[in-house]
Amino acid sequence: MRAVRFHEHGGPDQLRVGDIDRPDPGADEVLVEVDGAGVNPVDTYIREGATEPFTLPMIPGIDVAGTAAVVGQDVTDIDVGDPVYGTGIGKNHYGGYAEFVAVPDDRLVTLPSNVDMVAAGAAGVVSVTAWRALVDHANLQATDVCLIHGGSGGVGHAAVQIAATSGARVITTANPSYHDELYELGADTVLDYARDDLASAVQAAGGGGVDVVLDHRLDEYLQFDATVANVGCRIIGIGENETGAGFDRSSETRRKDLQLTMMTMFNTPDLRVPLRKIAYLLSEGDVEIQLAETYELEEAAAAQRRVIEDSFFGKVVLTP
Repeated sequence: MRAVRFHEHGGPDQLRVGDIDRPDPGADEVLVEVDGAGVNPVDTYIREGATEPFTLPMIPGIDVAGTAAVVGQDVTDIDVGDPVYGTGIGKNHYGGYAEFVAVPDDRLVTLPSNVDMVAAGAAGVVSVTAWRALVDHANLQATDVCLIHGGSGGVGHAAVQIAATSGARVITTANPSYHDELYELGADTVLDYARDDLASAVQAAGGGGVDVVLDHRLDEYLQFDATVANVGCRIIGIGENETGAGFDRSSETRRKDLQLTMMTMFNTPDLRVPLRKIAYLLSEGDVEIQLAETYELEEAAAAQRRVIEDSFFGKVVLTP
C-alpha cells in the first residue's frame, strides 16, 4: 500500500510517500480502507518531535474515515464493509495518512450511510474536542449564552454547530470574510475578533455577559473571558497558554465564581461515546465539517504547511 511516513523528526519535507506492507490488524483492531484523513496541528507536533516519542518511521494522522476491510476476532460492533470513522489512532507507528490503517476498536465507530466519508475523515479531533468542551466539561444548556473564540477554525466551526444544536445563544469571533458562513452554521452573533470594542460587543450580544466560553488562546484571552463572563461562567481552555498569562483583576474575577477547565481530547475516557454522538449529528445535518481543501498523499507536506501557516475556514483533509 501507499503511505506517508517520516523517518526522523523535522519539518514538513521529512514526509515521504512510499510503498509498504499493508498492516495486519490485531484481535482488537479494524483494518480501514481510508477515504479521508484529517490534517491536524497535532500531526505537525508529532512530526516535529514535540510530543511523546513514537516508533520511527511513523505514518502520521490521528483522524480517519473509510470502510472496514478486515475486522479482528475480538471486535463485536463493526463488520466488514461498514463505513467507520475515528480519532486518536496514533498507536505505535500507524496513522491515517495511508491507503489502509489498523485502528483499535475503542477509537472507531460506524457511520450512517448518508455521511460524507471524506468530511468524516476530518471530523474526529475537532468534533470530539468541541463536544467534550461544551457538553462534558461546560454542561452547556439551552438557556446559556456561549462565546466561541475563533469560530472559523476546525474546532471552532464544529463547536458553533454543536452549541447551536443545543439551543444555546451562540456568539463567535472570526475574520469578517468568514462571517456569512458562520451565520449559516447557526451562530447568532459573529464579531470581528480585531475590533477595539470586542468585549463590549460580546457583552451587548449576550445581554450583559456569557455563561460558557470556549477559548483556544488562553494566553491572549483569559482576562478578556473573565471580563465578559456572567457569574458562574464556565471557561474551557483547549489551547496553549505559552506565556503563563493569568487574571489581571483577581478581585473582579473572584466575584464571578468562575470555573476554568483546561482540557485535551486525549483524556476522553471512551472516545466511542462522543464519536457516536457526532455521527448522529452528522447524519442529521446538524453538524457539517467544512472542507477548506483536499490533498492527495503526495501533497502531505503542503497540507501540513497549510495547517500551520495559513488561515482558512474549516478543515484540511488527505484523500488516499
